[in-house]
Amino acid sequence: MTMAEARPRILVVGCGGIGGVVAAHLVDQGHDVTALTTNGPIADAINARGFQVLGEGSPGTVRGSAVRALDEKTGPFDVVLLATQPTQVEDAARSVASHLAADGVMVCFQNGLCEERVASIVGAPRVVGGVVAWGASMIDPGVYERTSSGGFVLGRLEGGAPEEKVEAVARLLEAIGPTAVTSNLAGVRWSKLAINCAVSSIGTVGGDRLGALLRHRFVRRLALEVMTEATLVARASNVRLEKVAGTLDLDWIALDDTDRAASGSPSLVAKHALLLAVGARYRRLRSSMLAAIERGRPPAVEFLNGEIVTRGERLGVATPVNSALRETILAIAGKRVTPSLELARKLYDQTRALGLPHAVTSQPAGAPPISESIAAPTSEAPVAVADAIVDAASSVDTPSAVVEDAEPRSPVDPKRE
Repeated sequence: MTMAEARPRILVVGCGGIGGVVAAHLVDQGHDVTALTTNGPIADAINARGFQVLGEGSPGTVRGSAVRALDEKTGPFDVVLLATQPTQVEDAARSVASHLAADGVMVCFQNGLCEERVASIVGAPRVVGGVVAWGASMIDPGVYERTSSGGFVLGRLEGGAPEEKVEAVARLLEAIGPTAVTSNLAGVRWSKLAINCAVSSIGTVGGDRLGALLRHRFVRRLALEVMTEATLVARASNVRLEKVAGTLDLDWIALDDTDRAASGSPSLVAKHALLLAVGARYRRLRSSMLAAIERGRPPAVEFLNGEIVTRGERLGVATPVNSALRETILAIAGKRVTPSLELARKLYDQTRALGLPHAVTSQPAGAPPISESIAAPTSEAPVAVADAIVDAASSVDTPSAVVEDAEPRSPVDPKRE
């Protein structure tokens, strides 16, 4: 069966939050879906009770099944949707590569830049990037909750005009949420990566929920420095960053020399206020990477801050904050230090002592001048900007809920420590 035919064979690899919701929707739409999970309790629950999906717009209970392994005679599949954690994606791709049709595609739903890793296994022409713009959690084995609305952005990491295979996958995923196809997947990926590097990683080091952490000025400054370094590496990589959810401009939020020279500049105050809005609206958001460490799983830090550090070294871009975050998270995973606000403060002091890089003003070839491309979020859209940040940080495959509620609370002075 080819991609052009009406009913392609689909394999969903991973039945955590994202994978479970995706599989349920596709099964509910009548597609030919095989769900694969190596987790016995999850497979048993799905086989006994189906996919149970909660949340607005969810399909409810969908009768389906899951397998723990593929038979040698199984396949081929036209579309393989990789919905594992980033740390598992390469093993997952290798395990099912022989079951991918010759003209089939693998779709990477992970945060980070996993397309390159998967391309080294099955070849770049067979890899499609899928940026997930919504969140989900698995409350119990086989029981899922969609924690935020949204859809997908699909494309090829190497760019180029969308072709039929990508468009075909987009049509499949429309049943789950609005799906766009981009010729600048790298720009979308890097913008989301910058946000993940800040929110997920600082949440891991601070050991607390987002609202509590972002009330502290030094935590917000850390987040701004992390996103700034990611932006500088993206620019040095000739990546034209895209606005997250069409709203949040990483080129605007990145610190410039004026921000660093004057602690009370209007631009810096606006950026702190934006992060305060995020913390106020999503005060109970908890880092999924911290949750992974608590369950004894390896954190995905090498796919987040590690990517910034490694590529920065290659390009000659200093990334002291991301480097310190990576080492601190590895120390937490190794039980050498304990997450806390005090640990976050020490990390902040350490990185300030190292000396931070100055802003880079060059843009990728063909991009508009920075003076034209950078604009602060409009006053009418603070909630949309907060949603863009949190959706980027929470659309990961987690086994337990990371968002308890999203009620706003009173604003806090941006200058508060």
